[in-house]
Amino acid sequence: MRNLIYALYEKRLSWTVAAKDVRQDLPRHVAVMLDGNRRWAKSRAFTNPASGHAAGAQKIFEFLGWCDDLGINVVTLYLLSTDNLKNRNSEELADLMVILGDLATELAATGKWKLQLMGDRALLPKPLLAQLEAAEVATANVAGTCVNLAIGYGGRTEIADAMRSILKQHSAEGTSIDDLAELLDPDLISQHLYTGGQPDPDLIIRTSGEQRLSGFLLWQSASSELYFEEAMWPDFRKVDFLRALRAFESRHRRFGA
Repeated sequence: MRNLIYALYEKRLSWTVAAKDVRQDLPRHVAVMLDGNRRWAKSRAFTNPASGHAAGAQKIFEFLGWCDDLGINVVTLYLLSTDNLKNRNSEELADLMVILGDLATELAATGKWKLQLMGDRALLPKPLLAQLEAAEVATANVAGTCVNLAIGYGGRTEIADAMRSILKQHSAEGTSIDDLAELLDPDLISQHLYTGGQPDPDLIIRTSGEQRLSGFLLWQSASSELYFEEAMWPDFRKVDFLRALRAFESRHRRFGA
């Protein structure tokens, strides 16, 4: 009976979201902080956190399918932060690296999504980096949804990398520091971020009940709508996603005002 009620509720929400005029109120770019995998594993008496990470990786395929159905153009998935790389124990990290590499390979094999790695590539183990970059190359010409894989990602590092890129480019072009100071503005910085050329996220979702950004998309989130979901990522359902979209549609976006 409970499953039937949820099925009917999901159908009603799907109709509500899809009924918008050409879906004009839906976000173009959805970013998700996939939180709660370890707690999910612990809550189910798994002794290895890898069980939660593996379940979370499989949920991504389902989630991207929902985004495809709704015509969402860009999805950013926060999979591994720079802090995770420093603070997780070596055994868990080793398992997670394997899961992330396999995830990228399997996503690429579908031919549905254009994959882009965003993060500090120098921090990633060479075998994982090779898999991620191979997935980027394999999907470079895919016309589907662009999926950013935030792995080894930190928001402050991204901004520092953008500034470093700007300085290197203009140094090579012979631009003086004074001239660069005149050129430097938010648009120029945005062009050199990992998401350069993409719209900023309209909606950022974090699962598992935590209510903070944890360094995620610090620059790009200036005008994003935030939605915090209690469900842990492996338990995240389509009905939860539709609720987030309904909440987004109901908000009057003031873009910083």
